[in-house]
Amino acid sequence: MKTWVHVTAAMVAGLLLRLFFVAHFPFFAGDTKFYEELARNWLSHGVYGIYVGGQIIPVDMRMPGYPAFLAGVYAVLGQTRERVMVAQAIVDLGTCVLIGLIAAWLVPATARRRAMIAAVWIAALCPFTADFSAVMLTEVLATFLTTLTVLILVRTLADGSIDVPLGTLARKALLLQVGWWLLVGFVAGLGTLVRPETPLVLAAAATILIARWWRPADWKKPALAGLWMTVGLLLALLPWAVRNARTMGRVEFLSPRYAESHGDFIPRGFFGWTRTWMVRPEEAYLVPWKLGKEKIDADSLPRFAFDGALEFARVEALLDRYNIDLKMTPLLDRGFEDLARERNARRPGRTYVFIPLARAWMMWLTPRVGFLRYSGDVLPPGEKWEYERTEFVVTIGYALLGIVYIGLACVGAWRWRHRAGLAFLAAFVMIRTAYMTQLQTVEPRYVMLCFPVILVLGALAFISPTPNGSRTNP
Repeated sequence: MKTWVHVTAAMVAGLLLRLFFVAHFPFFAGDTKFYEELARNWLSHGVYGIYVGGQIIPVDMRMPGYPAFLAGVYAVLGQTRERVMVAQAIVDLGTCVLIGLIAAWLVPATARRRAMIAAVWIAALCPFTADFSAVMLTEVLATFLTTLTVLILVRTLADGSIDVPLGTLARKALLLQVGWWLLVGFVAGLGTLVRPETPLVLAAAATILIARWWRPADWKKPALAGLWMTVGLLLALLPWAVRNARTMGRVEFLSPRYAESHGDFIPRGFFGWTRTWMVRPEEAYLVPWKLGKEKIDADSLPRFAFDGALEFARVEALLDRYNIDLKMTPLLDRGFEDLARERNARRPGRTYVFIPLARAWMMWLTPRVGFLRYSGDVLPPGEKWEYERTEFVVTIGYALLGIVYIGLACVGAWRWRHRAGLAFLAAFVMIRTAYMTQLQTVEPRYVMLCFPVILVLGALAFISPTPNGSRTNP
């Protein structure tokens, strides 16, 4: 059967799966309304902003990529959430094709057809990525652009001409290399307009290039690549920076880390304290997401949030003062900052090793059923089986399926460990995961942009390396 027949069949099956999630499990997060308002105001009034006191005020709290996508869908298809989700399903199917192309580039020419077919089918039928078509957040668009960046990088790293000394390259070949690095940076810049941490993929590429060309005689190569990737990145972000300079009075290439308005007080000490103990996704509901909205009870926090009764008393006193008017003042924030500093000094391994590892474990292995409106709680199993059987089965199934995907990815990575590009994919997953463990909450969706890599490597687990084609420079 021809490749295009397989791909077409996978696309049809993938579309049906995504439309199933759209029909039965649409999900709207707290940020959804914010993105929608930005898109509507941009489309109707030409202002990237929100209504405050009856007037539209320009803002820079979020990157403009996803609101621009929403505005485009609204302009073409109309302002309904269902049509946005269908558009996201189509974009996600495009990501599946990109995943197939990445798998094809990672193997010898004799195995490319099989690798692409396997990867496209696995990606099209993956429920973890498919259900995001029904989620009105940035993940689908950001994943597409990140996967496109990964594809270009894998193709570039697999090109043996980049190892040729620069001084011996013909002018046309040198310009071609510059063009590829520029394109990589520009596409990553487009992804950054959707999610500001997208340049992490460039950091992974830079790490591999430096390791590949570590000799002083080769230092010009990573310098050339880094320079033109940076130029491409800045070119994509330049319109946003110019808009901020003209409208907001300041040059900003990225949105604020905490999505705050300029001049807003951010309780960094408080968030620093939560990073010394928070490891579970559900713990975000106990503290960070209540901040400024609800009272926070010290008794509701896990026991490992305190090192003894004295520390519990200090936290309780600080929270009691916060609970009076639900305001985290700079004075209270300094109190939490002192607690964080003392906990870090007392047990640095906990904050800088155990907590990040535990967060990574939770982000990768927690059942991804939150967007299906399931709690993910399977205890006690007998009671859950009796009264919430569907949720119990789906949660267990998703947990096991996640382990299967990761296991297949490990097998595929080991089988093809000597192929060009594998080290880059591994570096990207590790760097992005490590960065995401430093955010103020723990959410499984933070690593979804790594899932195309998992699917690519999982597909390669089904492709046997050929004796003469499996070993090239990493």
